[in-house]
Amino acid sequence: MILRKLHARFYRYGVATFIYLFYLLLYFFSRKPSRYPVMNKLRKICGWLSSGVAGIRYRYQFEQPIDWSRTYIICPNHSSSLDITAITLMVQNNFCFIGKEEFVRNPALGIFFKTIDIPVNRNSKISSFKAFKKAGERLQNGMTVVIFPEGKIPDDYPPRLNEFKNGPFRLAIELKIPIIPVTCIDNWKLIWDTGLETGARSGVSHVYVHRPIETADMSLDDADKLKDKVFGIIDQKFRAENELQSR
Repeated sequence: MILRKLHARFYRYGVATFIYLFYLLLYFFSRKPSRYPVMNKLRKICGWLSSGVAGIRYRYQFEQPIDWSRTYIICPNHSSSLDITAITLMVQNNFCFIGKEEFVRNPALGIFFKTIDIPVNRNSKISSFKAFKKAGERLQNGMTVVIFPEGKIPDDYPPRLNEFKNGPFRLAIELKIPIIPVTCIDNWKLIWDTGLETGARSGVSHVYVHRPIETADMSLDDADKLKDKVFGIIDQKFRAENELQSR
């Protein structure tokens, strides 16, 4: 357990270290109007390096090839802080995250949430409205938005999917943007939450990318059905793969 906790700290500080190494570049490009592509590339490099030195690799399985020339709302489950890096490395077009406003004060992630990502106070309806309005503007400008529909990493251990929020699904229907469900299968086994509670270990992160769900023919009355459909798709894959791994 001591070694796992040390490994968790090693990974956590590794993320911060590589972001600090690139901080001057990140700050420089954060001042540019065209900052998104470059900052996302630098974020990918930091994610790849910090995972690599911690012995964490990623294996992606796509239900069908993704046309990255299109704009999407990406909805992954959330069982580990490692999910953020896994999605960062997965997305192949310009993108941003919606995340809790505490990340603005995070020493490592703050540079992104002050510039290209969208912070939100999920306990404030006004904050949520402003965040989703900004997300809508990004989508209309051709930028993919990543939203964890659970809103947080659940406290359950072993993890299970918690109820999804309505926001991503209403937004997808309003703007006729397809949704990509993503199942992060076993990141929680590598790093649980921040990794400091039960520690971390090296290994392979398995991520399953489901086929996009088109919303062009849906109305807002279908938002709950869409939410339940995405929940069911992710939940079924998450349960099945973890049961298979436990045998």
